[in-house]
Amino acid sequence: MDLFEKCRSYTAAKEAMESGIYPYFIPLNENEGTEVVFQGKRLIMCGSNNYLGLTTHPKVREAAIEAIKRYGPSCTGSRFLNGTLALHEQLESELAEFVGKEAALVFSTGMQTNLGTVSALIGRDDVVVLDKEDHASIVDGARLGYGKIERFRHNDMEHLAKVLKSIPETAGALIVVDGMFSMEGDLAPLPELIKVAKQFGARLMVDDAHSMGVLGEGRGTAAHFGVTDQVDLIMSTFSKSFASLGGFVAGDENTIHYIKHNARALIFSASIPPSNAAAALAALHIMKEQPELGHRVCAIATKMRKGFRELGFDIGNSVTPVIPIIIGDNDRTFLMWKKLFDNGVFVNPVISPAVSPGHQLLRTSYMATHTDEQMDKVLSIFEKVGKELGVI
Repeated sequence: MDLFEKCRSYTAAKEAMESGIYPYFIPLNENEGTEVVFQGKRLIMCGSNNYLGLTTHPKVREAAIEAIKRYGPSCTGSRFLNGTLALHEQLESELAEFVGKEAALVFSTGMQTNLGTVSALIGRDDVVVLDKEDHASIVDGARLGYGKIERFRHNDMEHLAKVLKSIPETAGALIVVDGMFSMEGDLAPLPELIKVAKQFGARLMVDDAHSMGVLGEGRGTAAHFGVTDQVDLIMSTFSKSFASLGGFVAGDENTIHYIKHNARALIFSASIPPSNAAAALAALHIMKEQPELGHRVCAIATKMRKGFRELGFDIGNSVTPVIPIIIGDNDRTFLMWKKLFDNGVFVNPVISPAVSPGHQLLRTSYMATHTDEQMDKVLSIFEKVGKELGVI
């Protein structure tokens, strides 16, 4: 059998393209933060993870430019060999202090951070325990490890306890959860989760990709709940609030030292470019100096959740700047995306199998730099399109 037969027979995306409702890989001509331009048409961006709006901040852009001038565009090697700069170590030191941990380690992408961290820690006699709604990078990191994978129902502490109880006492256990879940905008119940983890002697890692810069005065979900000292590892990316590319994990010095010398995704990958490291560092400084940016995006999210609910949309259990509009059908999700796009609003359609059947949704997300006028316009367009399609 020809290995490439699966490629020839894959037609779903091409059929969507032909029907005019294909919503992915859209080549934007301009990206100005809260607004983007596609083929001369201006749209309000409600599908970005640029939560603090720092991609357009002059200090972030200047830092990236100056880093290229000083170091060039690449380190041309891995962190393990020739690719570590003093800039990387400065960023790691400041990140560790920011999130309240002894040490931090910077990777080239957020995906690599989870791949490298989880796979390095989970050996043959260990077990990694995942929330069923965890990000794909966490799942893939668990698959790369040599240990066993267990799953528990989303935010179900009773089921988590049952899973942990089944793990042999001789096995090491690591629970990994998203702090803020990226599709539906709800939070992991960290105080309750910590109690269960301690009961069974499990370690806890929290992926704060979407909550860093937003919750807990910018320091993430653990800080939001006041449990930073009880979370073993805190991970985040630079591709969201940090307005860059890369990621980091923070924890106690011994654990970070071990990951540094055993994470294949770090050792065998080129290091984060100087421009990205410098941009992330500049964004970190702004987070420290202007916590009001996080307050602003949360206030916008509160306004939008209230507005969507009053219009009659189902937004699930969101309590963050990620607000899903649950449609429940693939075709209607694509159609509503297209009508919103044509009316000037950019959102992200999410269909099965990325979400469970009957739970297809439009993922909306917001920035500190959105204006009230823009948000009022977005709600007006959603009302118009929602009524046209019978969603509300």
